[in-house]
Amino acid sequence: MIRPSAFSLAFAAALACAGGTIAQAQSDNIPAPTIQDVDPGVDHGSSEEGLDYQWKKQPVFFRSDYARGTIVVFTAERYLYLVQGPTSAIRYGIGVGREGFQWGGTQKITLKREWPDWVPPPEMIERQPYLPRWMAGGPGNPLGARAMNLGATVYRIHGTNAPETIGHAVSSGCFRLVNDDVIDLYGRVPVGTKVVVQHH
Repeated sequence: MIRPSAFSLAFAAALACAGGTIAQAQSDNIPAPTIQDVDPGVDHGSSEEGLDYQWKKQPVFFRSDYARGTIVVFTAERYLYLVQGPTSAIRYGIGVGREGFQWGGTQKITLKREWPDWVPPPEMIERQPYLPRWMAGGPGNPLGARAMNLGATVYRIHGTNAPETIGHAVSSGCFRLVNDDVIDLYGRVPVGTKVVVQHH
């Protein structure tokens, strides 16, 4: 069961996984991200080509008792693991929620969408009135190429229009991958997949 604070849950819902700018976060007394996010509509690429090696998708040694196909997220390390067996996993570099928006618990993937549309909530529009009221899925969309909803929460595993934010704490609680990687992960996991988020 997820145990986010009331503050975290309220603002996660309000900001719907987008990071916002550092100046905005500080002015609203919201913890600042570790790197400035990219505005919606700006496409900084889809591939992991520009990522440091540590954030690139790769098979790794991973000892666990989780069933094959389980997703395990380590928020502090900025990694998502897709378990392949008792001692192996595919590891993906991710961007995570900034301070105050991180959480831990167990959920399941309840919905999968390709090139999802993005609708900023009213609270976000109030803070950033220049944002579009609706953005069609495609390059530049903050949710990227794929999105996977986690339970009945506001959180998702999704792509990004800002690959340079991988390895950073930027979002309002969602987990972002470069589009090439989220497409790969999306193709490997069905609805119902168990997702374990470790936050320490």
